Amino acid sequence: MPMRAGTRIFPGICQGVSNGVRRGIRRGYTLIEVLIVVTILGLAGALLVPYLSSKGDFDTQAAVRTLIADISFAQSDALANQGFRRIHFFEDGSGWALVRVTEDQLNEAYDTSTADYVYDPLARNSERGAYVVDLRDRQQFSSVRVYAASIDSGKRALTFDELGGTIGLGGIPGTGGYIILASPQASYRLDIAPV
Repeated sequence: MPMRAGTRIFPGICQGVSNGVRRGIRRGYTLIEVLIVVTILGLAGALLVPYLSSKGDFDTQAAVRTLIADISFAQSDALANQGFRRIHFFEDGSGWALVRVTEDQLNEAYDTSTADYVYDPLARNSERGAYVVDLRDRQQFSSVRVYAASIDSGKRALTFDELGGTIGLGGIPGTGGYIILASPQASYRLDIAPV
């Protein structure tokens, strides 16, 4: 196609160019714009830092979720295997253990040397599969403790029967209770209802 005189090959590219500088295009931000952005980011950071620095609260929540999952597992295991399951909370507040008990053992105290631990497939080899949760061994839960456990009038154990209901001493129906998990940053109370 023949070109007419005065026609540009690339229209619009050279329009508005004067002395090598294009008009209408900004090359950077103004000082005011930068100050506004920095102020907004500073305010957002000031509001978020307290929430992000309370890591202990998140760790305590995670420990509570772990305990709730273990309680649910103990109840389901008792029901599935038609046997008694007990979660014993250690006196020093360092954690809990999930054990099998027979009807004859319902009134016996927890003994680490004779306890028949439920198998934990996620346990490390050194524990030989014993279902023991030691909060001190897990870095995430290192500041969390079982602050209090009072079940069935002050006992430190939660026992489920073959039907998944809570029971107290002598096999009578459980009366419920509470468990408190705490860290320096947070404290949570789990209420155990009689089932």
